[in-house]
Amino acid sequence: MKESAQLALPLRVDAEVRENRAEGGSNFRLRLAVAGWPGAEPGRFVMLSPGARGAALRFDPLLPRPMAVYRTLGVAAPPEIEVLYKVAGRGTRLLAETHAGDRVRVVGPLGVPFAMPVAGRRALLVGGGTGIASLYELAARAAQRGPVVVMLGARSEAELMGCDDFAALGVELRIATEDGSRGHRGRVTELLEAALDAGAGGEAIYACGPTPMMRRAAEIAALRGRSCQVSLENRMACGFGVCLGCAVPRADGSIALVCRDGPVFEAGQVAWAGLP
Repeated sequence: MKESAQLALPLRVDAEVRENRAEGGSNFRLRLAVAGWPGAEPGRFVMLSPGARGAALRFDPLLPRPMAVYRTLGVAAPPEIEVLYKVAGRGTRLLAETHAGDRVRVVGPLGVPFAMPVAGRRALLVGGGTGIASLYELAARAAQRGPVVVMLGARSEAELMGCDDFAALGVELRIATEDGSRGHRGRVTELLEAALDAGAGGEAIYACGPTPMMRRAAEIAALRGRSCQVSLENRMACGFGVCLGCAVPRADGSIALVCRDGPVFEAGQVAWAGLP
């Protein structure tokens, strides 16, 4: 992975909401104009204020929310980024109530990004739930280096994110839903096993989603001798490694902070049994 010194330094700015669109189920797409945005390597994230910034400061809820940078849009001035998110609590509910012209505090880009696959090697991207939002930029850039298969999973079709965006990249797209409402009926990791069975070997695996899904992807990769990177989705309060709220155990017995040492890790580095 890239050394932190080579990564764009984080901003702390109030970004203008350009669009905040409901996309079915509990899914929303937020487009923000972020003055001075330096770009973000695939897998990095931002901390967003829970709702719009007002003339009067609000401290309930107090803490920002970590969100993957889904993609940077074109060459607009100021630059624009998109964030895909689900309404899951009061903070994201307030975020869903913002409108064009409102301002949202953005801190980022933060974290360690994905390492790109070796040129010519097939990349297998496995996304579940909100983890799908971490994979678009990775898919776009990996497709410039070699073949890419994107596998997206959710409980139902209504909960899927970004399918049309991935399809527009021209990558191979496979979908699984647990209720069978779209694509393969079952878990997205079953698509991963099938892709590996049909592959020529040497694939690079990337996974982001619920912990059980990533744990299973890590197991599949290890059993088949494939490299696997995972992007953990732990709760965070600061995003800088100060609060220690996103600590996770490493396989070597040490402790890592997802916001500072991740969110991207080699799957074999994670002590999966110690994760909730």
